[in-house]
Amino acid sequence: MTFLQIVFYVFAAILVVSSLLVVTVRNPVRAALFLVLAFFSAACLWLTLEAEFLAITLVLVYVGAVMVLFLFVIMMLDIDIAQMRAGFANYLPLGLIVAMIMAGELTLVMMSGEFGEAELPRPAGHEADYSNTAALGKLV
Repeated sequence: MTFLQIVFYVFAAILVVSSLLVVTVRNPVRAALFLVLAFFSAACLWLTLEAEFLAITLVLVYVGAVMVLFLFVIMMLDIDIAQMRAGFANYLPLGLIVAMIMAGELTLVMMSGEFGEAELPRPAGHEADYSNTAALGKLV
């Protein structure tokens, strides 16, 4: 396993954990901050895949603009946590049913045999100073 693969798996694990914390943490401000962490780790994944333009776009647009707006709105709202918790039990059975259906579908797809270890063609190499952002700029 190469160093780049280890970095990829570390950021993928951070992305999964922070995404789970976004939907499970009780405090909305902390949920928004975990979403920022998820966006940053997704941007790092794009960087490991040599897609610099997508990584920079993700950070500038989502973290720089959208998440700042979300944080301002969340901090300006007066959210009553006790009122949010009151109706949680009513939606739990439906949520469990939907989760079971999705887990079953995911299991069916993974067991279908379409995800074998196929030999993929290697992409053509490029010089060391290559930038996909510059290539996109030339196309535009």
